Amino acid sequence: MAVPLAVRTSGLTKRFRSGQVAVDGIDLAVPRGAVYGFLGPNGSGKTTTIRMLLGLVAPTSGQAWLLDHPMPQAGRSVLPRVGVLVEGPAFQPYLSGRANLERLDGADATADPRSAPRRVGESLERVGLSAAAAKPYRQYSLGMKQRLGLAAALLRPRELLVLDEPTNGLDPQGTREVRHLIRELADGGSTVLVSSHLLAEIEQVCSHLGIMGRGRLLLQGERAALLDEGTAHVAVTTTPEHVGDAAQVLVSLGLAQVEVQVEAQPEGHSTVVRALLGDVAPQRVSAALVGAGIDLVGLEVQRPSLEQLFVALTGEGFDVAR
Repeated sequence: MAVPLAVRTSGLTKRFRSGQVAVDGIDLAVPRGAVYGFLGPNGSGKTTTIRMLLGLVAPTSGQAWLLDHPMPQAGRSVLPRVGVLVEGPAFQPYLSGRANLERLDGADATADPRSAPRRVGESLERVGLSAAAAKPYRQYSLGMKQRLGLAAALLRPRELLVLDEPTNGLDPQGTREVRHLIRELADGGSTVLVSSHLLAEIEQVCSHLGIMGRGRLLLQGERAALLDEGTAHVAVTTTPEHVGDAAQVLVSLGLAQVEVQVEAQPEGHSTVVRALLGDVAPQRVSAALVGAGIDLVGLEVQRPSLEQLFVALTGEGFDVAR
């Protein structure tokens, strides 16, 4: 049975007049209810993709669908169900934060004006701006402006949230609050597509990943599966006299890249046999070692980090913390 998708694209491409291909035939698949981390360095095509999804930029070729409706054709009926924060929000500088939200809310023809004060107040509260609601927007810091942009996206319950760098300008506490908010939205049934350069934040909050590089979608899928798939290693610590036998056991189980390493420890040196785990269950490895009479000091399954996966795919570094 096919997984229902909140966002999907088919061959989505954007070529500028200069000939530059910003987005090259990507097929996004964002499951409903997922927190989809959309990753990539500057210039990889993330923001251009998001702008095409929302109908802000026309694709050169290909098609995009939001909530099962084609974009931009169905934008008028679909976009009220979508909360958006893209490339920094734009507000009236001399109006207060509250007044700016009231103007946005009043422009939504599908919103009940009688409940506008409640919606605006709750949105400000959720992003921690209640105390600064009466302050003019031009006096807001970068982090406060970003919070107000999030509040605008949350004025009404949304089936889909599209957030481009939502923690930009926020301090560590603000970043944690946004992470908590994203989880809260997902727990409430919303789908969240979040673009970010902070890998540590993405790893903690996202259920699915899509990695962009030079305009192409290099990899996407469930986060746990992508980090586990074919890349986990097993490290077996044993005594020097058993290292050869331990290596033979791993080879007999079909593990690849078996190698012996001597590692310095505070209490002395230990001998470690490492191998690519593949499809072999760790329990089977430990049982085979014990069954062969190996003095098993330790066994650890080591999985790659998101940063390691990104570098392996793109050959580029990436920020892991602010």
